[in-house]
Amino acid sequence: MVEHVLVAPDKFKGSLTAAEVAAAVAGALGVPAVELPVADGGDGTVDAAVACGFARVSLRVTGPTGTPVTASYARRGETAVVELAEASGLRRLPGRPEPLTATSHGTGELVADAVKQGATRVVLGLGGSACTDGGAGMVRALGARLLDAAGDDLPPGGAALRDLDRIDVAGLLDLSGVEFVVASDVDNPLLGPHGAAAVYGPQKGATPEQVRLLEAALSRFAAVATRTHGLVGAVEHDGRPRPMGVAGAPGAGAAGGVGFAALAFLGADIQPGIDYLLDLLGFNDLVKGARLVITGEGSLDEQSLRGKAPIGVAQAAAKAGVPVVAVCGRRTLSDADLHAAGIRAAYALTDLEPDPDRCMAEAAPLLRRLTARLAADQLS
Repeated sequence: MVEHVLVAPDKFKGSLTAAEVAAAVAGALGVPAVELPVADGGDGTVDAAVACGFARVSLRVTGPTGTPVTASYARRGETAVVELAEASGLRRLPGRPEPLTATSHGTGELVADAVKQGATRVVLGLGGSACTDGGAGMVRALGARLLDAAGDDLPPGGAALRDLDRIDVAGLLDLSGVEFVVASDVDNPLLGPHGAAAVYGPQKGATPEQVRLLEAALSRFAAVATRTHGLVGAVEHDGRPRPMGVAGAPGAGAAGGVGFAALAFLGADIQPGIDYLLDLLGFNDLVKGARLVITGEGSLDEQSLRGKAPIGVAQAAAKAGVPVVAVCGRRTLSDADLHAAGIRAAYALTDLEPDPDRCMAEAAPLLRRLTARLAADQLS
């Protein structure tokens, strides 16, 4: 049997999808190659699943500002892969961020459709979220009602949760028999200095005052969920919110608190994103007999070391005893950093073209040239 090279990259954000990166690299190697585009639960997760044999299911859902958008999830057998960024991501914002009113409603509509179509396992990839609503929009799309003291439905968005009085789950979609898995490497709790509002709110355009408002609103959501939905010790606060129970669980703060709603209302299990998705996409079978694994992403930097796709690929390949090299748009990691992460060498587009704008615009041809250099170094 001829040894192959397994090409398992993430996307080069803003220029190439993971599938396009894999195709460019595999086509320029000059040796047998197997393409396996990967993702870590964020942007591109559905695309990676589709490239690996899942079917794409597209439908009109509610975008983060309430405007309808066409979004997709991936389906194979009874497993569905739902990517929050598809329906509720920052890229869906038509203009400036709306941190107080952005909703995760569309993500719930994707989940609901998958369940109604017969999915018994739903993998929810969290990343790139535009909202800080604690997953309230997702829960409402699944049939729950979030009511104020007068019994009226709250408007969408995280800020409205400060007026939450009770949660009516009588109309919640029947989710019995459905396994929910959250694929995310974020370990933030819902509340506090490391929580959804404090850490991720500013990235979504929230001012310091708005962060404080969202923190109080998410605290209210967790407290009411404790009282009306039977969650044990979700939160107690005496002017200072203290994350406890479900709200304090690692990952509850993922995607503006959607992780909390997934844990609290869907009974989800949170798994390391890249590890779970590599298993789902069949990495362990494809790496058998490989002589080399090539992974990569747009920027190999400090953030990559926090559980991003290339590091997960390197760790999985190490278990199989296969060496790993990486391609990227740019790198800021030292050779020592790379070696410690299990990556033998990294090749960056900026090695060929120092102008970052040209690297973005001409990523594919530059990547093919870079791959030829890699092949000469690593496969000769």
